[in-house]
Amino acid sequence: VIRIATTRSKAQLNATLNHYNTAFGNAINKDLKADPEDEFLKLLRAAIKCLTVPEKYFEKVLRQAINKLGTDEWALTRVVATRAEVDMVRIKEEYQRRNSVTLEKAIAGDTSGDYEKMLLALIGAGDV
Repeated sequence: VIRIATTRSKAQLNATLNHYNTAFGNAINKDLKADPEDEFLKLLRAAIKCLTVPEKYFEKVLRQAINKLGTDEWALTRVVATRAEVDMVRIKEEYQRRNSVTLEKAIAGDTSGDYEKMLLALIGAGDV
């Protein structure tokens, strides 16, 4: 699974995972939840999710960074900085769909000052 996930194109990986779903009746991520405490399987599920539906993966990382006691600034900055020009529009849409609040509002409510302005500028907030 690791060799396939790391050496195939996104299209081929999606086709392979769709075939797995058809052949076994479950998505591979569901089957990898056989032992939810297994760190290896947890990391493999995250990698597959990141490769196949990155907007859902990064929405979850952002949600966990913002919705905890204190902000996980490292995770928040990493996702915003690395995805800003890649797929931030889809991540923002997924964030709003999942959380019923815009990512802009969540960031503004959890950060302040120049850090907040930088994050909002990177995600493409209207009036920064």
